[in-house]
Amino acid sequence: MQHVTPNWRTSTYTGTENCIEVADNEPTKVMVRDTKARSRRVVAVRPTTWVAFVEFAKVG
Repeated sequence: MQHVTPNWRTSTYTGTENCIEVADNEPTKVMVRDTKARSRRVVAVRPTTWVAFVEFAKVG
């Protein structure tokens, strides 16, 4: 399997860098990191888990 360089992006609703960045261009995982601490660890979850989280967050 070839390495995929993460395509980090922030929400279009964010006016500052006080949020998270998401890279979802790899089919097997979605990666999340803190915008203010990019050198720290990255959280990686399955795409189905990420979709469930986003749907849950929309309701709250």
